[in-house]
Parts: sequence; structure tokens; C-alpha cells
Amino acid sequence: MADKIPTICSNRVSDRAKKTLDIVAKFVQEECIPADAVFDAQTGAGDARWEGHPQIIEELKLKAQSLGLWNMFLPKGHYKESPGYTTLEYGLMAEWMGRSRTASEACNCAAPDTGNMEVLAKYGNDAQKAQWLRPLMEGKVRSAFLMTEPQVASSDARNIELNITREGNEYVLNGQKWWSSGAGDPRCAIYIVMGKTDGNNKDPYRQQSVVLVPAGTPGITVNRMLNVYGFDDAPHGHGHVSFVNVRVPVSSMVLGEGRGFEIIQGRLGPGRIHHAMRTIGAAERALDWMLMRINDPQKTPFGKKLREHGVIMEWVARSRIEIDASRMLVLNAAITMDEQGPKAALSQIAEAKVMVPSMALTVIDRAVQAFGGAGVSQDTPLAYMWANVRTLRLADGPDEVHLAQMGRNENKRGEAVTKQIQWQKAKSEQLLKERNLTQVQPGTRIQHRINKAGSKL
Repeated sequence: MADKIPTICSNRVSDRAKKTLDIVAKFVQEECIPADAVFDAQTGAGDARWEGHPQIIEELKLKAQSLGLWNMFLPKGHYKESPGYTTLEYGLMAEWMGRSRTASEACNCAAPDTGNMEVLAKYGNDAQKAQWLRPLMEGKVRSAFLMTEPQVASSDARNIELNITREGNEYVLNGQKWWSSGAGDPRCAIYIVMGKTDGNNKDPYRQQSVVLVPAGTPGITVNRMLNVYGFDDAPHGHGHVSFVNVRVPVSSMVLGEGRGFEIIQGRLGPGRIHHAMRTIGAAERALDWMLMRINDPQKTPFGKKLREHGVIMEWVARSRIEIDASRMLVLNAAITMDEQGPKAALSQIAEAKVMVPSMALTVIDRAVQAFGGAGVSQDTPLAYMWANVRTLRLADGPDEVHLAQMGRNENKRGEAVTKQIQWQKAKSEQLLKERNLTQVQPGTRIQHRINKAGSKL
């Protein structure tokens, strides 16, 4: 809530945002978290899980809109469609939404729609905005993002090979995608698809393009929905989708041929920081559950409450430290994005993208351990939270890709710091010489004593 905004950034949060933050927190705590169980119950079973969506979501949407909690993710100063909040301000709100399965969608701030709306708002033309951005921002339809492919190593996006060929006034798409998040939802109306338009371009970063493909276009087959550690995420889903001679008008091209990498980088940067923001909230909720468990008077193994056992309080303390440290990293990235733009914040975003999910997994795992068998069952939200956060170490680029890039960037300082250290050592030797001093090394007087004793024999 507003009174818990970290001091380091409190002067950057407007009074309006502070008021909204209080409303978000109350909405999540009193409306969304209790509704999560209803969402699960209304999702249904079997094939019915993919044939509709829980009505509770529509009820929550109406409440959110009446409270003014709608599309808060579009940052102030970067989009004319923005409701007027900075990335930092939205980040503080997203923390609360990350505590609930339903809250982000209820406020029309759920992935992949947020990233897709940013693509349309930033790169789409007027016609594309009218056809797709407007209904997405109104919450009337949902969308999917199709980039990853099963047959190639998609962590290197240059490998993506879904073919996009121009024939007259149409583009023809052939290939397959998977982990197409959002493709299972019957409300999904539009796919944002990355594919290859010019495989012969000598610049590998100019071979890819992004096109808008209506979900019902002939030639599209949703082969299956992929499980995440046994969870199907219905009705949202993660689809394995095939394209066979799928035709769309040339007006479906976003920005222009060969601009795919530019668009995707513009999309993934904010998306990564949004995931990190929500993940902080998930870690906070896991810590709340752990505190409830260790103070439960009915749980007294070996005659003592859990909190009275050795390592438990250390788990609590370390979780508090790790969450707060990760929050600082995320807020710093958000401030950098606000002041300099997403491109200038790539390093800060990558740091948060790598650190925050790993931190949250550790905190959630401690909570699971405190609950024992209940922690891995459906009786707590912890197992689903763990599975959801674990995917973030792969989503939007695996950790290893970001770490390799950060390592290369950091290593660029190697030559400069080597010269600096060598200069400092030479300066030290010069100062010692000027003062007729010698650095005495430990143990040299021992050898002197031994030599002296030997000379007496």
C-alpha cells in the first residue's frame, strides 16, 4: 500500500498513483484473491476447460473498471493511450496484482495482452490500432504471442524459421509455433506472429518480420495445449500451433519487412520487467503463507511450534532480505525505463529478469517445505505459484542468454580495470621508494630468527 512504498523512490510516486495503489491493494486482497477459487471451479473439467472462460473474470472486470483500475501498464510519456502512470508506479501496483491469479486480467493488465498492446500502440498504424488495439484495450478480446518454435533453438531468435512469403497483396505463412500463450482462450482474436521474410539478407537481424494474424484464419491448426509442470493454465493455455498456407493481407505487416527484431526487443523489455514486478508480489504472498503456517498452534512437531525450530526463523529473515533486495533491482529498472526509455534500461531489465524469479522460487520453496505435503498439493497456492514462476526462467529468453550477454558487457571493462590496477600498483611502489620504505611480508622475521640461530651452532 502507499504507506509501504520504499523510501528510496517515494518522492517519484504521485499522489494520484498512491491513491490508486491503495485501491489496487484493497481490490486484490478483498476481491481477487477470494475469487481465485471461484475461477478454478468455473473453469470446469476436460474439454470444457477450453470452451469458455470463468464468469467471475467478467464480474471482476466490471468492478475494476468502476474503481478506475484499467490498463495501468502503458507508461506515462511513452504512449498517448497511457492512463498516466509511470513504469515505477505501475510496478508497485503490479506487485499486488501478482499475488492473485485473477487480478491482472481483471484490470486488463495480463500477459500476453499487455505486450501485444504495447506492440500495437508503439508500432501499429492507425488501421491496425482501430482493428485490434481498441478492442484489446477495452477488454473485449484477448490475444496470443507466437515466437518460439519446437524444431529450433528459439533462445537464439535468429533461428526462427516460420516462413512468410509475399504473393501479390497477401502474405502466406507456413510453419509451426509452440508456447503460444493465450492461444487456448476462446476470446483470443488475434495472433502476433514472428517469422522469416528474407532468409537471404546478409544481416541476420533483418530477416525476421512480425505480422498480425486473426485467430480464425483458414490453415491454422491448434494441435494441443502444453502443460506446465502438470498445470494446463486453462482457458489461457500455451498452444502448439501449425500454419499451412495461411493467408493474410499485406496490411497485416507491422512496421515493415525486416523490422521483427526491432519490434520484439521493444516488446520483450517491458514484458520482462512486468513479469518481475508481479513475481515480487508472488514471493510476498508465499512469505505470508509461510508465516501463517509456522504460527499455526495446531502444528507442533516434537512439541514445539514450527517457528521455534532451528532454521525456520532464518528462512523468514532471508526471505525478507531477498524480496526487498530484488524489489530494489526492479524499481531501479523501472526508474531507468521512465527516465531513459526501455532500450537504455536493457542491462537493468536483464538483471531483474534473472534475479527475481530465482529469488521467488527460493522463497516459495521454503514455504512449501514449511507446509510439508500440503505445500505440494492443491490445498495451498504454492505449487501453482512455483510452476508459474519457474517458467519465467525460460520465458522471454532463458537466464543463460541474459547472463552471457551481461557477462560479455561487464567483461568489456577488463582492459581498462587492468590498466587502472597496474597503475595503482606502480604508484604504490613509487610512494614507498620516495619515503625509503619497504613492505614487510609476514613470516620474514621467522626466517631471520632461524638464520641467526644457525649461525651460533
